[in-house]
Amino acid sequence: MNVSLPEWIGYGAATLTTVSFVPQAWLTFRTRDVRGISLGMYGAFTIGVGLWLAYGLLLGAWPIVAANAVTLALALAILGMKLRYR
Repeated sequence: MNVSLPEWIGYGAATLTTVSFVPQAWLTFRTRDVRGISLGMYGAFTIGVGLWLAYGLLLGAWPIVAANAVTLALALAILGMKLRYR
């Protein structure tokens, strides 16, 4: 597979930004403590990630699609817990 430098940069950025989100998601799943999570911020963030996912799909930009699909799943789970456990 011939991957260009911009694609490598995209995959690197996608990996780092998605992986950096996992510890917060894991802590929230484990403790169910959502007191420190802003509903407005997470709502806006989740919508933004969904839009990035749509953008990546429309462009066929797989680093954007992969990163935002995973992040959207985690963000939706945290948003759901915020709504359930607040």
